Amino acid sequence: MKAGEIMSELPFAAVARLMKNAGAKRVAVSGVQALQEILEEYAMEVADQANQIARHSGRKTVMAKDIKLALRT
Repeated sequence: MKAGEIMSELPFAAVARLMKNAGAKRVAVSGVQALQEILEEYAMEVADQANQIARHSGRKTVMAKDIKLALRT
Protein backbone atom coordinates (compact mmCIF):
# COMPACT_ATOMS: atom_id res chain seq x y z
CA MET A 1 0.00 0.00 0.00
CA LYS A 2 1.29 3.44 -0.93
CA ALA A 3 1.33 6.46 1.36
CA GLY A 4 -2.04 8.20 1.46
CA GLU A 5 -4.04 5.17 0.38
CA ILE A 6 -6.96 4.10 2.52
CA MET A 7 -7.59 0.45 3.34
CA SER A 8 -10.74 -0.84 1.76
CA GLU A 9 -13.23 -2.96 3.66
CA LEU A 10 -13.73 -5.05 0.52
CA PRO A 11 -10.88 -7.36 -0.46
CA PHE A 12 -9.09 -6.30 -3.64
CA ALA A 13 -9.11 -9.83 -5.08
CA ALA A 14 -12.86 -10.23 -4.51
CA VAL A 15 -13.66 -7.00 -6.35
CA ALA A 16 -11.30 -7.90 -9.20
CA ARG A 17 -12.97 -11.32 -9.43
CA LEU A 18 -16.40 -9.65 -9.61
CA MET A 19 -15.20 -7.53 -12.51
CA LYS A 20 -13.74 -10.55 -14.30
CA ASN A 21 -16.92 -12.56 -13.72
CA ALA A 22 -18.78 -9.65 -15.33
CA GLY A 23 -16.68 -10.16 -18.46
CA ALA A 24 -13.59 -7.97 -18.04
CA LYS A 25 -10.53 -9.60 -19.60
CA ARG A 26 -8.07 -7.45 -17.66
CA VAL A 27 -8.62 -5.11 -14.75
CA ALA A 28 -6.46 -2.14 -13.80
CA VAL A 29 -5.69 -1.50 -10.14
CA SER A 30 -7.34 1.91 -10.47
CA GLY A 31 -10.48 0.25 -11.83
CA VAL A 32 -10.71 -2.12 -8.88
CA GLN A 33 -10.11 0.73 -6.43
CA ALA A 34 -12.82 2.85 -8.06
CA LEU A 35 -15.34 0.01 -7.86
CA GLN A 36 -14.34 -0.66 -4.24
CA GLU A 37 -15.12 2.95 -3.35
CA ILE A 38 -18.48 2.90 -5.12
CA LEU A 39 -19.53 -0.44 -3.64
CA GLU A 40 -18.54 0.65 -0.13
CA GLU A 41 -20.45 3.93 -0.41
CA TYR A 42 -23.54 2.10 -1.68
CA ALA A 43 -23.25 -0.57 1.02
CA MET A 44 -22.95 2.10 3.73
CA GLU A 45 -26.10 3.82 2.43
CA VAL A 46 -28.03 0.54 2.41
CA ALA A 47 -26.73 -0.41 5.86
CA ASP A 48 -27.66 2.98 7.29
CA GLN A 49 -31.16 2.77 5.82
CA ALA A 50 -31.56 -0.82 7.09
CA ASN A 51 -30.46 0.29 10.55
CA GLN A 52 -33.04 3.07 10.55
CA ILE A 53 -35.75 0.60 9.51
CA ALA A 54 -34.78 -1.80 12.31
CA ARG A 55 -34.77 1.00 14.88
CA HIS A 56 -38.14 2.24 13.64
CA SER A 57 -39.43 -1.31 14.18
CA GLY A 58 -38.18 -1.18 17.77
CA ARG A 59 -35.22 -3.49 17.19
CA LYS A 60 -31.48 -3.08 17.61
CA THR A 61 -30.74 -6.01 15.30
CA VAL A 62 -30.67 -5.45 11.54
CA MET A 63 -32.33 -8.38 9.79
CA ALA A 64 -32.41 -9.52 6.17
CA LYS A 65 -35.89 -8.06 5.76
CA ASP A 66 -34.55 -4.63 6.76
CA ILE A 67 -31.86 -4.79 4.10
CA LYS A 68 -34.35 -5.93 1.45
CA LEU A 69 -36.69 -3.10 2.39
CA ALA A 70 -33.80 -0.62 2.35
CA LEU A 71 -32.97 -1.68 -1.20
CA ARG A 72 -36.53 -0.93 -2.31
CA THR A 73 -36.57 2.59 -0.86
